[in-house]
Amino acid sequence: MRLHRLRAGTGRPLVSVVIPCYNYGHYLPDAVQSVLAQPGVDLEVIVVDDCSTDDSAAVAERLATQHPQVRLIRNPVNKRHIATYNTGLAEVTGDYVVLLSADDQLAPGALGRAAALFGAHPELSLVYGQVLTFAEPPLPEPQRARSWSTWRGPEWVERSCRTTGNLITNPEAIVRREVIERFGGYDPRFPHAADMLLWLQAATVGDVGRVNGTQAYYRDHGANMHSTDYAGVLTDMRERSVLLEHFLGREGAGSTVPGAAEMRAASRRTFAREALRYALNELDAPGPHDAGPHAAGQDDAGPGLVAGLAEFAREQWPAVTGTRLGRAVESRSRAGAPAWHAPASRRLFEARWALRWQRRHRWGT
Repeated sequence: MRLHRLRAGTGRPLVSVVIPCYNYGHYLPDAVQSVLAQPGVDLEVIVVDDCSTDDSAAVAERLATQHPQVRLIRNPVNKRHIATYNTGLAEVTGDYVVLLSADDQLAPGALGRAAALFGAHPELSLVYGQVLTFAEPPLPEPQRARSWSTWRGPEWVERSCRTTGNLITNPEAIVRREVIERFGGYDPRFPHAADMLLWLQAATVGDVGRVNGTQAYYRDHGANMHSTDYAGVLTDMRERSVLLEHFLGREGAGSTVPGAAEMRAASRRTFAREALRYALNELDAPGPHDAGPHAAGQDDAGPGLVAGLAEFAREQWPAVTGTRLGRAVESRSRAGAPAWHAPASRRLFEARWALRWQRRHRWGT
């Protein structure tokens, strides 16, 4: 990673912002306004209504009438999210492309900052930044951008694959249009993490940059897709593992990245360790822990969460059973833990994730 001083942008690039919408008509005006208020760039806003049952289409039509930069595409039937994304992406004409959910918002000046970074480093194919979460307005105070970060594409791919996580939430990401044209948008085979795949694919054809400041706002209102259609830690890990197997496999774009085989093995080990850490955290939770649905919540993978996590870990890396984590899960499942141990273990688990979040929020990886 290299750090760079901020530089002012030159010219007025055209940025295409695709806003998929399904029954989010009450949020849509705020999302569109957050785009139209962006200075320093020309704008193309494409709202794709996925056959909403609320007033989303009427709201979008009114916005398109009021603002020449906005146009509406209406799906004749409900196509679900990936097809709706790709419908809008197929229409973009801008130099750079953003996908903004109708319930999220861009931070003031985000597109100009990203365009300036692209302009200063034409080798970049993907730029992202910090994202802040909110439930209802007022929005959190944005963190002022103080620097840029850049990574060589293979370096960013390796970091992403070895940590196995999706480093980008979504609304803060902007890609060159050529990335969309090359890979055809979002891959419908991976509906849970198609955005993660697109970021990885982008990093195989160019470098990656980050604006180290707030670029977008992600609305967490309890009905987000990650909380409904794809809820569950085990489901999430399984879906990401399948995605990385594809990306790093013979047919995936990541197969051309140096060290792809080593990254594949490293990702499996990371998945195995993380699954067992989740299992330990569940075992330390108050209540009974048997092979049935876990007291702390079920995962849609079928068996109890602890048993499912342990099975997933063995699938990813059979040797994990002989590690300290593997032995701890086996011992804890059989005999439990001393009363003093569980709270300390859970605090350690929470501290680990807090530190990881702080690192990603500050540095992007």
